[in-house]
Amino acid sequence: MQTFQYQQPTTVNQAVQAGAQSKTAQQYADVRFIAGGTTLVDLMKLDVERPNQVVDINTLPLAKIESAPGGGLVIGALARNSAVAHHPVVQRDYAVLSQALLSGASPQLRNMATTAGNLLQRTRCVYFRDIAHACNKREPGTGCSAIGGHNRMLAILGTSRDCIASNPSDQNVALTALEATIQVEGVKGRRTIPIQDFYLKPGSTPDRENVLEPGDLIVSVTLPAPLPGTRSYYLKLRDRAAYEFALASAAIVLKLNGSRIERARVALGGVGTVPWRSREAEHVLEGQTANAASFRRAADAALKDAQPASENGFKVELAKRCIVRALTVSTQSA
Repeated sequence: MQTFQYQQPTTVNQAVQAGAQSKTAQQYADVRFIAGGTTLVDLMKLDVERPNQVVDINTLPLAKIESAPGGGLVIGALARNSAVAHHPVVQRDYAVLSQALLSGASPQLRNMATTAGNLLQRTRCVYFRDIAHACNKREPGTGCSAIGGHNRMLAILGTSRDCIASNPSDQNVALTALEATIQVEGVKGRRTIPIQDFYLKPGSTPDRENVLEPGDLIVSVTLPAPLPGTRSYYLKLRDRAAYEFALASAAIVLKLNGSRIERARVALGGVGTVPWRSREAEHVLEGQTANAASFRRAADAALKDAQPASENGFKVELAKRCIVRALTVSTQSA
């Protein structure tokens, strides 16, 4: 780990100004914000992240979980994953988020990891984390070792010829299905970004993972008020039952009228380069009867554009079955 300067601002504005000193927004940025540190510190030890300055934001008043003025819930950027997962309003109204958080990492990590840190969680691609191998995400223009290498855990949706790294987060799949918005404070003031617009597919610039600019600080995440009768569920399929990243996961948010699906939101994890919302599956489901046939049609629609690599073709059928099972459980829940 290289040496770095350490700052601990006491206000959001001070943090923004410190972050704005960075020359780039993505990889090898001069300045990095740190909260729980459960990803950043690991990557610094591996020499993947090399900030000259680390800005500790833990003293900022951004850990509250409270009702939004117009309904819904505001989750502070520094709210720990464990606090969010066990919050009574989250468990009651946004079960999919609680389930997603509790399926990730370990209790110890959930006690440290923050909402904003999870939003910015970086891929677990082995080539990204090993500087001995070429990686366009880590060092643009060097190539993608994963395309012809070990890619069993990597993405089959949203990939490009330059990158097939998967997004590792469970939280962000649930937030995508819930249509969360992200509040960001920057040098030009505050703005709100729908989570669907926050992440960038790799394309030819896989090092650019989101729309944040130097100095931008995530301050909160807002969940819209749930519609009456909404039910949700998160299903994660993985190699072992705990402390493992998803091979495929599905976040489902449904509003039913009897056996008819009035509104559906479907997001996938483990298979996308970003938390993957499937509008194709939603379109198939809405207006249809909740049954095995409609669920399978939705699953087929969700994976119709999948482009598996040499080792992860099994994810196509696995993700389909994950969607069908998650939909089945969602429609059976009280």
